[in-house]
Amino acid sequence: MSTDDQPPTTDHQSPATGSVALVGAGPGDPGLITLAGLEALRSADVVLYDALAPAALLREARADAEVVGVGKRAGAHLASQDEIEALMLVRAKEGKRVVRLKGGDPFVFGRGSEELRACREAGVPCTVVPGVTSAIGALSYAGIPVTHRGLAGAFMVLNARSVEGDAANWRAAAEVDTLVLLMGAGTLAECADRLIGEGRSPETPAASVQWGTRPDQRVATGTLAGIAERVTEAGLTAPLVTVVGKVAGLAGELAWFDPGPLAGRRVAVTRSRAQASELVALLEAEGAFVTEAPAIELVSRAGSSDLCEAVAAPADWWAFSSANGVEAAMQTLLAAGLDARALAGRRLAAVGDATADALAAYGLRADFVPEQFWSTALAELPAETGEMVTIFQSNLSPPNLALALEERGFSVRAVTSYENRPVPLTPEQIDAVREADAITFTSSSTARNLREALGPDAAGLTAALVSIGPSTSDSVRECFGRVDREAASPALDKLVRAVVDALA
Repeated sequence: MSTDDQPPTTDHQSPATGSVALVGAGPGDPGLITLAGLEALRSADVVLYDALAPAALLREARADAEVVGVGKRAGAHLASQDEIEALMLVRAKEGKRVVRLKGGDPFVFGRGSEELRACREAGVPCTVVPGVTSAIGALSYAGIPVTHRGLAGAFMVLNARSVEGDAANWRAAAEVDTLVLLMGAGTLAECADRLIGEGRSPETPAASVQWGTRPDQRVATGTLAGIAERVTEAGLTAPLVTVVGKVAGLAGELAWFDPGPLAGRRVAVTRSRAQASELVALLEAEGAFVTEAPAIELVSRAGSSDLCEAVAAPADWWAFSSANGVEAAMQTLLAAGLDARALAGRRLAAVGDATADALAAYGLRADFVPEQFWSTALAELPAETGEMVTIFQSNLSPPNLALALEERGFSVRAVTSYENRPVPLTPEQIDAVREADAITFTSSSTARNLREALGPDAAGLTAALVSIGPSTSDSVRECFGRVDREAASPALDKLVRAVVDALA
């Protein structure tokens, strides 16, 4: 086809044009995002997120996605609206899938319609994924329905910053069954006066909710005339949702939200990013705000020449001190075109339930699981003198286990199946560690690497230091001078329980 035969294009939309999705993230609880919103977030090349978008949702973005904070809060703008729209369109015209992640719903005081119009004018495809607005969600988590049979059959949502706005709006607001005021932390007293001036009874029940749906949600209740004073007394600040009407009186009766024993506490997880998800989920289920500060990364050596040689070599026992060693050994075996049948005649030893479970995932049962949960306990193998033991370990594993087995008369082959490497922390991660209420450690290397990353600041940590087991505790003491709690056994749920106990 000649150049003249090519289909026409316009200056504002090249064949490489990407797309924009305006995604409502909900009012704070990351679980309130819709399936459509989560799918868009996970497939995005670029994520432009607001200050009120739940930080936990950013973990759902691809590792290679460009993630940019463009949040706007009263008196603190990271980017102007024009700058946000310009960046959004530039990235889309580069062929990128852009997600504009917005707190609440994009079309409820979220300027989503302006961003949609900008995309339409630029010829950029744009979709909108609605979100749960705080006008309903925050009140729901406080036990306040916006409608209730016999109390309220209609509700109105008003921008509380427009206290000097259209008189007709305020007259209607004074008469509606349920009035919801958004963005009113700084104008609440003026709003109450305006409503009373328009005829609303000063004794009307009212309630204000800060950080609605989040574990650190706080609620103040009172009357329309007194709600501003109650909010001040309770120390509530933005973001704030206020409801005026008879339904506000149900807050105590219908309260249901129990965020958990770690509600609002900040916990830093030093485990490798690839392994952190389960621990993060367990902590968040107890109400914690979790910061991932991965002090290590684990790099599998599956398929390396020495690991291939070890897998193929004769052995009476395979010994694993972690699930990472199991994965590396089995992946090497599978890559060679073999499966579990190739292990006939070999017996398997595993430290702890997690390592045994990793074997079970491949249809293998551990023949020996020591009662103690540290690697040197494998030296108690019920083996015969002269038998060959292959140990699958990390590059930082001490020689203690191999030496103990050799002293018992066994032949030992120790092979590095995965590498434990330090990871530099960003300034933001270091700040989060400094501000944490608790820091968890799941291995000795997480303690050593965090100590190195913090440098002189390590001496000033005030957080509770929580360890998963004895050997890790020894390293935490060596690095930080103390351990505040140790898990009853080296399981993640027990580590979370130790955090709860430490912060009780």
